[in-house]
Amino acid sequence: MLSGPLIVSILLTLQSPATDGAKAQAPSAKPGASKKAQADRPNRPRRSGPPRVEPPKTPVVPAARIRAPRGFRVEMIYKVPRETQGSWVNMTFDPKGRLIVSDQYGKLYRVTLPPTSKVEEPKIEPIDAPIGEAQGLLWAFDSLYVVVNRGHKYESGLYRVRDTDGDDRLDKVEQLRKLNGGGEHGPHGIVLAPDGLSLYIVAGNATALTELSGSLVPRIWGEDNLLPRMVDGSGFMANEKAPGGYIARVTPDGQTWDLVSMGYRNPFDIAFNRDGELFTYDSDMEWDVKTPWYRPTRVLHATSGSEFGYRNGAGKWPPYTIDSLPPVVEVGPGSPTGIVFGYDARFPQKYREALYICDWSYGKLYAVHLTPTGSTYKGELEEFIAGTPLALTDIVVSPIDGAMYFAVGGRNTQSGLYRVVYEGPESTAPAIPIEKHETFQDRALRNELERFHGRREPKAVGAAWPYLGHPDRFVRFAARAAIEQQDPASWRERALAESSSPLATLNALLALTHASAADPSHRKPGESAPDPKLRDRILAALNRIEWDRLDHARRLDLLRVYQVVLNRFGQPDDATAARIVAKLDPHYPARSNALNTELIQILAYLQAPSAASKTVALLERAPTQEEQIELARALRVIKAGWNSQLQERYFSWFLKAEGYHGGNSFPGFMRTIRRDAEANLNPAERERLTKMLDAHRASPKTVAAAPERKFVKKWTLDELVPIVESGLKGRDYDQGRDLFASAKCFACHRFNNEGGGSGPELTGVSGRFSVRDLIESIVQPSKTISDQYQAVVIATNNGQIVTGRIVNLHGNVLTICPDMLDPGRMVNVARDQIDEMKPSTVSQMPEGLLDTLKANEVLDLVAYLLSRGDRNDPMFGPSETPRDSR
Repeated sequence: MLSGPLIVSILLTLQSPATDGAKAQAPSAKPGASKKAQADRPNRPRRSGPPRVEPPKTPVVPAARIRAPRGFRVEMIYKVPRETQGSWVNMTFDPKGRLIVSDQYGKLYRVTLPPTSKVEEPKIEPIDAPIGEAQGLLWAFDSLYVVVNRGHKYESGLYRVRDTDGDDRLDKVEQLRKLNGGGEHGPHGIVLAPDGLSLYIVAGNATALTELSGSLVPRIWGEDNLLPRMVDGSGFMANEKAPGGYIARVTPDGQTWDLVSMGYRNPFDIAFNRDGELFTYDSDMEWDVKTPWYRPTRVLHATSGSEFGYRNGAGKWPPYTIDSLPPVVEVGPGSPTGIVFGYDARFPQKYREALYICDWSYGKLYAVHLTPTGSTYKGELEEFIAGTPLALTDIVVSPIDGAMYFAVGGRNTQSGLYRVVYEGPESTAPAIPIEKHETFQDRALRNELERFHGRREPKAVGAAWPYLGHPDRFVRFAARAAIEQQDPASWRERALAESSSPLATLNALLALTHASAADPSHRKPGESAPDPKLRDRILAALNRIEWDRLDHARRLDLLRVYQVVLNRFGQPDDATAARIVAKLDPHYPARSNALNTELIQILAYLQAPSAASKTVALLERAPTQEEQIELARALRVIKAGWNSQLQERYFSWFLKAEGYHGGNSFPGFMRTIRRDAEANLNPAERERLTKMLDAHRASPKTVAAAPERKFVKKWTLDELVPIVESGLKGRDYDQGRDLFASAKCFACHRFNNEGGGSGPELTGVSGRFSVRDLIESIVQPSKTISDQYQAVVIATNNGQIVTGRIVNLHGNVLTICPDMLDPGRMVNVARDQIDEMKPSTVSQMPEGLLDTLKANEVLDLVAYLLSRGDRNDPMFGPSETPRDSR
């Protein structure tokens, strides 16, 4: 959590078979004696089930070393011969309850499973039809649908495979649609629609948008970034633009494709719940770790017409943006692969209702417990299955035997097929579903609004308009999407006059902007420029919204709409620009990092006279690397308001930043910021700063030391608990955040949409832990170590000890990241060099983290952690007694 020594965990995840085409750059391990990996069994009892004898020297994880909740038994039922059957990445059931599986770079196989009561290998039969390399499989409409993600031989696309002569052999292959996309970001999963009438397909962001017959998403998408585009720092997929990854609805004949949802990076799979609502598990660019635009992997509710804001490089939208939708739950670092709901499983009700998501890199199978909230859901993560390494690729639940099956493999690694059954005392009988939850009305309202998506409908504007200010974010998004697909001439004046609430006004003006002006990077050749008179009217309407009457969320919405208007319509005249600056400049800098992020983009774009001086001062006192990078990125485009002293202070920051570390793309981003900043210098300025610029180019890349805090006292759990329990009144939110940042908690933990992810996500800590439990986890971090964040210790044949997180596998090699402060540094270890591997018994979080804090600082920090990021929490109200400085 709070900083200090080199900690063995790392936020960085190098992608899965479904998340990144580029490979890790890591030093090769030295050759050693040939000896297969034989890791120690974790120092904890197996929770249930008899031990299973595994084949000797197998490179897949033995079932005995896989952790599962009490009452569940995990068994490995098949070790896939890699030389002849490849590495399995996808599965589905045929009507007879047999599995059909795909080798990532080879053919398809049919698997007849043994009964759950027997420990024996399944029957494996190759499917001789000329098709393979599938990353999506589905049996429907008396056919096997195959989504090919080209690896070597077969063309990417959607195929239909049938048995034409009734001999139980698939023999006819028909390509229904060629898809322009391949590699690990190509087309992926396929599922049957809840009504049984159509198919849904998900594609990664390297898949060009196919020809559409219709779109539930308004066809007005763009990059919508106000500052100059800053592509991936390593150049990866630099030319890719919106819509990015997408989900499409497809007719059974494969001829009609409708766009359903967009703005993804690279989800591998999709799944419908029993309410007919669609979910996916999406990755982010893990090479962006420790940049302000990094977003962790997340479960998303893919509603009709939805947009989730993935853009290449620094262009990703924060989850709070008004023109996108938030995640159901943030998972953290990982590599998303297969997902499935557990409805057919013979599990206890809690687990039957869960959404299961596979993480390839960290070997985790999570159960996501979903609770209806308004028209959407909120998710709670539970680690269901875990092993090291356990490269999960896909997961299915058998409607025949009620068991769960998952495969491991991908990228030519050793594959295995595992089965999970429940043998505990709880009932596995299906419960009667709740037909009408208390939030059913909101979901029904959203579904009704979604009926207007994808078509021009005279009634749509009147029906949707009253819900532009609805308190449910998904409802108002659906309302705006319905309006944006109607002729703007019919509702333009209504949008400009809307004043029922600030939220309704902002959504109306955003819709009008979207419908009236294309994003500059998406304009067609010869397309006319947007009407500047309409721009000025929209900006005048925004200027009428009073800042002081808005809460924090609405202020962010206001700033976002300003950005979209300025991006799409272009630079306003000087008088209009001055009015915007006069409105926003007094509120910059704010005490909120999110507000500063959005404010500086507008002020930098408009070349506000005070933007340079205010931002340099903010840069110098910003407590985290991520905040500083965001400010430096904006400063690179500011040309007004500089003097020699400000320039020297700005360029001295680049010397400081030489010690910062991040993922593979991090150095490239830093070079881009610095290059653009230097390009703004005139010859005289460049000459004056030559010494500093040359010092930067010659500077050693060492870690910048954090300021040392003085020791206060050795706090104990029993001392702190009564102080905290009685002192959480009148606390200082901003001091709590500053302590969380300056102590480098953000380096490991995600909180309120900020920070890293190598440690637990802490926004919901107040709902999971008592005050005592929270303080104990800080004061005594090694007492209980979460399996999810536990490192491994590897001893090699040649005497090396490697400690860290396994973040990638490829063939016979494990990739380890030993240091969270330097996520670009990797160590490769060949399996046959491993003499011993066991979980680390030392927490990644060091002890003594509170020993440099005074009592009032501990109280502010704990209040911040318990607040869920809400600065209006009663803990931050007026104190009954003055604060002391104990």
